Amino acid sequence: QVQLVESGGGLVQAGGSLRLSCAASRRTFTSYTMGWFRQAPGKEREFVAANSWITSSTGYADSVKGRFTISRDNAKNTLYLQMNSLKPEDTAVYYCAASLVPGTKRFSDYNYWGQGTQVTVSS
Repeated sequence: QVQLVESGGGLVQAGGSLRLSCAASRRTFTSYTMGWFRQAPGKEREFVAANSWITSSTGYADSVKGRFTISRDNAKNTLYLQMNSLKPEDTAVYYCAASLVPGTKRFSDYNYWGQGTQVTVSS
């Protein structure tokens, strides 16, 4: 079992920045592909970014490329999402997730999920 706890959400003006954190309970943190997903009201949950330590790969949704950066601190079992140049359309609940499938972006490959943190971007 992997327990994930997100933090760092909040209210920010358009053009601003936030950094989300996700603390993982399991010591084999490096075995997992760690990802961020988001879900806006009335919409399906969508992929944002993922990082695989095993394959040394990082992937982003086209909508956030160049603005968001995913990173991880394996010593702290923590995943981060640095979000810059935020737009109102980035408003959503952001979820951290873990998968044993290397480098995957597929929702169905992620077995463990955090409770989510709200990000609201005002115009």
